[in-house]
Amino acid sequence: MLALRAGRAFDGERTLAGPLTVITENGTVKAVEQGHPDVAGAEVVDLGTATVLPGLIDTHVHLGADSENGALERLPVYTAEQLDAVIAESLRRHLSAGVTTVRDLGDHQWSVIDQRDRHQQRVLGSGPPITCRRGHCWSMGGEACDEEELRRAVRERAERRVDVVKIMASGGFATPGTDVSDCQFTEQELRVVVEEAHAHGLPVTAHSHSLASAQRAVAAGVDGLEHLSCLSEHGMHVPEELLDALAEAEITVCHTLGVTQEPPPFIREAWEKIGMSLAAKISMAGLMYDHGIRTVAGTDGGIGSGKGHGLIAYSVTDLVKGGVPNAAALAAATSQAARALSLTKGMLRPGWDADIIAVQGDPMRDITALHDVTTVIIGGQIVTTTLPRDRRE
Repeated sequence: MLALRAGRAFDGERTLAGPLTVITENGTVKAVEQGHPDVAGAEVVDLGTATVLPGLIDTHVHLGADSENGALERLPVYTAEQLDAVIAESLRRHLSAGVTTVRDLGDHQWSVIDQRDRHQQRVLGSGPPITCRRGHCWSMGGEACDEEELRRAVRERAERRVDVVKIMASGGFATPGTDVSDCQFTEQELRVVVEEAHAHGLPVTAHSHSLASAQRAVAAGVDGLEHLSCLSEHGMHVPEELLDALAEAEITVCHTLGVTQEPPPFIREAWEKIGMSLAAKISMAGLMYDHGIRTVAGTDGGIGSGKGHGLIAYSVTDLVKGGVPNAAALAAATSQAARALSLTKGMLRPGWDADIIAVQGDPMRDITALHDVTTVIIGGQIVTTTLPRDRRE
């Protein structure tokens, strides 16, 4: 049993004034009580004025990618030992950022799926994303071109117990020769994937940069959209009808925000050519939130030097920059993300998983407090802390 004393808490939806104590037992939250009551038999950890909140969830990462430019291109040349080392280092970076759950949306030849249970954090994954012949991320091993191949691809993922089916509805910047402003599948092909996945109890999320690919994916009934850049001949354009359709269908959107530096020159040139910018993506996130569209936090972590692992605080901060209120942005990385992933995480409520972090400061007032993680607890067990020993009893 663990008793965490803190100055305040964000419970996944709202702020709880302190001082307060979060009590965990057998891997779950037992109670959240005002003040500092005596808890018989508990290990007491005094976090001082820190804020406690649920462990953060990054809904879009690539654990096998090494956080340097060209990371996805290098995946096929790694040995198994090298890839294992990259995955371990990626998870370490996420852990130091307070991320206790990650969803990998594109590994090489099942490298993440096959080792999901080896790690401290909860790891979910899609395996190799389904893509067209020589389509975006084709080297990961997920090519499929007709309806029967698409059905077989989904069945294989069900047999391997993936957590989600990912399909590349448009091209991507990281794969030369693919077109981010076009579609890789017809609406009918996307519908086949959705129908087959749903028949196996699996959700579908679609990589989508072009507006046309987003419209097809929504019409086909996907459960989530990744990136959602809405690129058209007029640049980044979001029709009102698409906003309405996303809200009505309750489709979850991950804008994959969060960077630490400018993208490499070839990406900047591609963005300029098609009328895309980071500022516009941030603004679009706020627009979609205002329209009632479900938003979750994710980083696309690992794909480049400005898109490394452990950047969830940057992603949440970008949501706030776009106009999303602090509480909703925090929920996007906790309770809202957990709901989208069908997990009993993301809330400091009795019976929920005791994945908890502490940060210095109050992220409800200053969202950048998420950068100062001092303690990480997974399943009621402290896995990392910078607290001095005299604050533990």
